[in-house]
Amino acid sequence: MESTTCLVAGGGPAGMILGLLLARGGIDVMVLEKHGDFLRDFRGDTVHPTTLELLDELGLREEFAKLPQRRLNSIAIPIGGSMQPIATFEHIPGRFKYIAMVPQWDLLDLLAQAADAEPAFRLRMNTEATDLLRENGRVTGVRYRAKDGATGEIRADLTVACDGRTSTLRAAAGLRVRDWPTPFDVWWMRIPRNDTDPAGAVPVLTTGRVAIMLDRGDYWQCAILIAKGSDSVVRQQQPVDAIMRDMAGPAPWLLDRVEAVRSWDEVKLLDVKLDRLDRWYTDGLLCLGDAAHAMSPVGGVGINLAVQDAVAAARILAPKLISGGVSPSDLARVQRRRSIPTTVVQGVQRIAHARAIGPAVSGAVNVSNSDRTPMVLRIFRRIPVLRSLLPFLVARGVFNEHVPEFARRPVPPAPKGTKSG
Repeated sequence: MESTTCLVAGGGPAGMILGLLLARGGIDVMVLEKHGDFLRDFRGDTVHPTTLELLDELGLREEFAKLPQRRLNSIAIPIGGSMQPIATFEHIPGRFKYIAMVPQWDLLDLLAQAADAEPAFRLRMNTEATDLLRENGRVTGVRYRAKDGATGEIRADLTVACDGRTSTLRAAAGLRVRDWPTPFDVWWMRIPRNDTDPAGAVPVLTTGRVAIMLDRGDYWQCAILIAKGSDSVVRQQQPVDAIMRDMAGPAPWLLDRVEAVRSWDEVKLLDVKLDRLDRWYTDGLLCLGDAAHAMSPVGGVGINLAVQDAVAAARILAPKLISGGVSPSDLARVQRRRSIPTTVVQGVQRIAHARAIGPAVSGAVNVSNSDRTPMVLRIFRRIPVLRSLLPFLVARGVFNEHVPEFARRPVPPAPKGTKSG
């Protein structure tokens, strides 16, 4: 039977960051990822300033800068035929005053390469954790299934579930989940981008839908918020080009692309969830990221909260793993540290759901009419200081974590004549 000190189920941002940090601390760690690569479309691609700072502390700034990316410095919305600024990242504290839009698979490849340089790190692709091992009421590892059908068991002093909002391991542990209703689901799709289009992130408001267009260089990655449970009805009753025709109303620069989406097969559905475990752990098992708290897409903060969870867990648990004993009270410390920022963000998301998104996707607010633009947007347009408040909450969050000293690496100096950051 195989064994490791820490077994991480799930090779997403939280799992890869945790594996890298613990391996740099000399702790034997194995990450299981059920897919053969990280290449999956429509994953969250926003890397916020707090995560950029962590990459800097890890000594990965130069390598990250080589990844294909766009920078989001401000947010403007098409209103009355023109682009109206509603938020800017110019005044947020810290070195990085932007959000980097980076394909998540590129970020995960970068983290995997950095972790692979550590002798204590092992990454098993095409391997899915399917159940928990227990002895005397304590979790002692996992059962797994490989892509070729092979099965086996891996023992671990600590098992960490980073396997997402449909976490197999949290279900196997029987941990109680508290969830809240969400008024919307999300369609994901791509449309071509022209050089004359606006840059960055562009919200497009239409009656009954809210679209967020994310600049990916030669294409837009579009998240379209629709009323909860309406997907199947709309697909049966409307042609797919109705999506683009609706968006071209408030954003007429999209008129030349009303036929860009040719089939409903190109439109993927995300079932939006908002939930949180009452207790993130049991003896021998800890849940992090979406496995502990599934976030709404509002603010695009899910990845960055998951990464912050992983950093806090590494800092708190590494000394215990080295000494050979992680107790439930140690796991409770991780939850206490991360529960406040999680609760605050989910509280803000619930307010946004009830006060803004719910009325918009239900058609109760005719947001396509510029004279009836929601009050919150009119306030943001008229009071400049508020254009920095929202970006601060999104970009900085609550209780920022920093890489522990044992996992830091020197940052290579920037070449002469280049601008830092």
